[in-house]
Amino acid sequence: MTTRMATTIWARACLAVTLVWPAVGWGATCRNTEHEGLSYAVCEVSAGADLRLFLTGADGKPMATFDRLQTSVEAEGHRLVFAMNGGMYHPDRRPVGLYVEAGQEVASLVTAAGPGNFGLQPNGVFCIETDGFAVVETLAFAAAPPACRDATQSGPMLVIDGALHPRFLKESDSRYIRNGVGVSADGKTAWFAISDEPVNFDEFARLFRDALKVPNALYFDGKVSRLYAPEIGRDDIGFPMGPIVGLAAPGR
Repeated sequence: MTTRMATTIWARACLAVTLVWPAVGWGATCRNTEHEGLSYAVCEVSAGADLRLFLTGADGKPMATFDRLQTSVEAEGHRLVFAMNGGMYHPDRRPVGLYVEAGQEVASLVTAAGPGNFGLQPNGVFCIETDGFAVVETLAFAAAPPACRDATQSGPMLVIDGALHPRFLKESDSRYIRNGVGVSADGKTAWFAISDEPVNFDEFARLFRDALKVPNALYFDGKVSRLYAPEIGRDDIGFPMGPIVGLAAPGR
């Protein structure tokens, strides 16, 4: 082998490492998967990664889109690895329930039952801590709030201590594109999933319980659900969003 050939092979190997580094080097990887004949995209994030919630841009206006979020993250000298809508919101993009960003509470916890999916109790809170993650049922959260750097409340819970939400019907014909989050038992891994086709709550919850093996999982939203994951070629478009959960990494 000539020196030139060896150099070329080495350069290609370095390029290959560079191309996969954004996914595995900064605490996240996304993939397409199937469960029970239904198709999903799943992004896995490890504790210690720069996972955050985003609501408002530097201009005081709602972040609302992946494009604005990407621009905001790049202005910090970082890049956006993955993002998805992270909870329900009012028409003006305000969070429906508890919302905490960078330690600041923007909206308060809602403990009362109410209409719609959010009020289908038990609902819950996704919490980003300094050393891990948690999905906590709302009343348990109210009784003993964990130290969340960022938090978003939504509902219903999908999986509660290993059991599916008691109100879910296996044969329900209420089917939408849906997204949500589940957390490992040790709190060191969070899985963010979005369906590629309309699914009902029971089907979506079984993805988390039976395929991802999480003890607790929370529904974020449906119908408006979107994913930004360049690793698998996703940059979904749609209506402006409220809370967004996203992972930043050093470099652009």
